[in-house]
Amino acid sequence: MKFKTIAIVAAAGDEAQAALASLNGRYKTVSPDAADIVVALGGDGFMLESLHHHMPRKKPIYGMNRGSIGFLMNTFSEDGLLERLATAEPVAVHPLKMTATDTAGNEHQALAINEVSLLRQTRLAAKLKIGIDGIQRMAELICDGALVATPAGSTAYNVSAHGPILPIGTGLLALTPISVFRPRRWRGALLPETAKVTFEVIEPKVRSVSATADFTEVRDVARVGVRHDTSIAVTLLFDPEHDLEERIVKEQFLP
Repeated sequence: MKFKTIAIVAAAGDEAQAALASLNGRYKTVSPDAADIVVALGGDGFMLESLHHHMPRKKPIYGMNRGSIGFLMNTFSEDGLLERLATAEPVAVHPLKMTATDTAGNEHQALAINEVSLLRQTRLAAKLKIGIDGIQRMAELICDGALVATPAGSTAYNVSAHGPILPIGTGLLALTPISVFRPRRWRGALLPETAKVTFEVIEPKVRSVSATADFTEVRDVARVGVRHDTSIAVTLLFDPEHDLEERIVKEQFLP
């Protein structure tokens, strides 16, 4: 990938900050606003923050792992950074758009690169109606919550909720219940990425539910719509031997 200028940003942790200081001493950098490529040092959480922050500027992000997980990150090395950036392979990811209406009638919108999740706020289980493309598919789901995950986010919260891992390019979304009680054997659904998913909260003032798009939370929701927003794309950069699609395939064979 051709570039002229790079910026390096880092998470607040000691390891990431030490790497930032060292790399800034070795490579010529500019501010993120002036850069062609942004190098992000940290874990997956910081990568998500960086993607959201630079989304309006359409900056490609190359991550190096200086955090705890690093599924979306490349291996950290101080050597050969410019050469790695020049040969890195881009992966375009389209976010989910969440439109949430709270119990006061206020509408909230947010984007999610990983997932949109609904979670109960009280000791009472959530009760949800689920619609797909305007058709009611489930009249009552009793659960702790539910989520819609992209392929890029399918290895995150979705896996913890026993949802399927989706390779990049499958054109699918994962609809996964969280601690489902009724219907007891329902494990979720695979949906085309064009699907428009709606959740209606049954008794929202009694069984209160929050909705979160990545790290943007809306409390006391009554209705939540989720759809793939193909008008927006974020670009992640990966070393050829550690591309995102290969990581997702490998994740499916881990013990």
